[in-house]
Amino acid sequence: MSGDTFPALSSLDKPMEQRVNLKFLVKLGRTFTEAYAMLQEVYGKEFLSRTQVFEWFKRFKEGRETTEADPRPGRPSTSKTDENIEKN
Repeated sequence: MSGDTFPALSSLDKPMEQRVNLKFLVKLGRTFTEAYAMLQEVYGKEFLSRTQVFEWFKRFKEGRETTEADPRPGRPSTSKTDENIEKN
């Protein structure tokens, strides 16, 4: 397998990296408590909240495969254009 197949973990943002690692721990059969402690040990202060880890753990246990965050409702970031800013 070539090294170009997957992005390097260092190129992923920290939350994405943690979700990838959490998915791996779920697939290994780790409990929530074990997985939470491992992630906390590795990421220290850059660690996802307990609630976020629990939600993602639950999703992966239920068979979710993607580690991408779900789209969020609300206004798109494109609403902040130079033209709109000048109007205000």
